This record gives sequence, structure tokens and C-alpha cells, in this order.
Amino acid sequence: MASSLTILLLEREYPKPTIRVTPSRVVALGGNITIRCEGLYPGMMFFLHKAGHPNPQVQPVPDGPVAEFPIPNVSREDGGSYTCDYRSITDQSRWSYPSDPVEMIVGDPSLPRPNISLSLVWVAASGTDVTIRCQGQRWDVRFFLHKAGDLNLQRQMDPAGDGAEFRIPSVGRQHGGSYSCSYRPRSEPFVSSEPSNPVQLVVAAAPPDFTNTNITRLALSAAVLLVLGLILAEAYYSRLRAALEFNPRPPSTSPCGTS
Repeated sequence: MASSLTILLLEREYPKPTIRVTPSRVVALGGNITIRCEGLYPGMMFFLHKAGHPNPQVQPVPDGPVAEFPIPNVSREDGGSYTCDYRSITDQSRWSYPSDPVEMIVGDPSLPRPNISLSLVWVAASGTDVTIRCQGQRWDVRFFLHKAGDLNLQRQMDPAGDGAEFRIPSVGRQHGGSYSCSYRPRSEPFVSSEPSNPVQLVVAAAPPDFTNTNITRLALSAAVLLVLGLILAEAYYSRLRAALEFNPRPPSTSPCGTS
């Protein structure tokens, strides 16, 4: 009995979907999260891929453009980098481009919190350098610096011993805020400690620039005063000349009469 081989040619023609983790991409062990994948068209079948795992999760969505992949009771193994794409339910040869990757980080409360410190707590915005030091109890980790209000991890650094230093050169007012740090074991790059207690970096307004701003203002003021003085002097001498022209000095007479 002859067997036939069907070759399915996939065509990437749909735009890539967006992907996000709710309520947060950092979740504690045992917590619940949902990975949400959103395309542009209804009648699609969505595929959720985890880096390093060949078998994706599949979810058909005939009525809307959004698929939700819940992950209850999160374990350490659930951490990782995820992407998603979709294809038409009616024409399975038409696929989308893959989404941008999103990382899901699992927080392990059994990992001791690191400590964080600032070389300067209060600085003037004058180009001062500030160093933020994060120190833990393990050497086989990578440290991450976070700033409150910024959803992205600020920096990552390999430690020198059991700590890492994050240098902020030429501090400006935009660097002020609340900072914390965490670390991840090298053997489990998607498992994180809880963040350290926060430290506050206060950046004051820059002092007046006497060298440039004030000297420029003084020079302008002096120039204005000089011009006003010249105008007043010209007006005074013009009036004086006019007075002399209309009121000439009478000729002098000799006190002695002539014979």
C-alpha cells in the first residue's frame, strides 16, 4: 500500500501579536499568572512557545483576537522566556510572525534577601558620581538593579565576590528615586530572590551657574545702562546747543566811556 507525503508550506504573512504576563511578570512560587497573547484578527489558533521546550501550548480562538494561557500554582520550572504566534483556523498555511519575547521570573522566598547601600544618599545635581552596592550571601549569582516606577530591569552585573557595584556617573535629577536590587542563581536564571529593602537617592537642583548665566546677565545690564547714558547725554547736549543758538550771549561793554 503506497503512502502519500503531504508537505505543508507555511507562509508568514500576519503581523506579530503582542504578549504580556498578568498581573506581573515576576511571580512568587505557588502564585497564579496568565500569559496573554493578542493578535489583530478573529478566527485564529494561538501557539504559546517556551524557549527550550519543543511542544507549544495551543488554543483556538474562533470569536476574538485574544488568547489567554493561565499558569496556576507556579513552580520554578515555569520561569522562562515565552513567545507566541497564531495561524488561521480555516487556512493553516497562513501564520503570523512571532511576538517579541517576554520573561517570566519566579520569586523564591527561600533565597535570602540581598542588602543595598549608596555611596551618597543626598547629592547635588552637579555631575557627582554615585555607586549603588548590592551584596548577598552567594557567589554563584547575577545581580539586578531596579528603580521604582520603571518596569524594566535597570542593569545586571556579575558580582565581584558576593556583591556587585552599579555606578551612576554624572548624576542628574532624572536619577533620583527609590532603588532596590535582587539576584538570580546562575543555575536557575529565571528564579529570583526577593528584592532588597529600598534605598532613596535624593538629587537636589543644580546651583546657579555664576560663570555663565549671571555674567551674561550682568554684561547685558551694563550694556543697556551704557546705551541709556549715551542717549541721555546726547539729549542734554542737544538742548544746550539749542539754548545757546536762540539766546546768544550779549556783547561786553567797556566800563569807561570814550571821548
